[in-house]
Amino acid sequence: MDQLEGTKRRLTIFIGESDRHGHTPLATEIVQRAHAAGLAGATVLRGVEGYGASNHVHTTRILSLSADLPMVVVIVDEPDRIDAFVPELQELVAEGLVIADDVQVVHHRGRDLGDSA
Repeated sequence: MDQLEGTKRRLTIFIGESDRHGHTPLATEIVQRAHAAGLAGATVLRGVEGYGASNHVHTTRILSLSADLPMVVVIVDEPDRIDAFVPELQELVAEGLVIADDVQVVHHRGRDLGDSA
């Protein structure tokens, strides 16, 4: 894969840990679809505290453990590739927030997997 540097688009999806697509965790489904679409990469981050449209605070604090912590999926790629992926998210994300912003990638290096790929 070519190095991902310069002006690119970042797609950030804010969802809940308990969100599902069928029996699959929604974050997993998004990553699998991003991979199948050939996007440069995706990262899932698990939040320790947050709230969204429901205005209900979800937290890891001991006295108020939440079963629905915030999750964030971040994907960075060429703007046209991100824009082509957005319709899949509109199908998948029933509750949550999806944002896209242009970013300047200043460094991107993957592992050299040799000829085994």
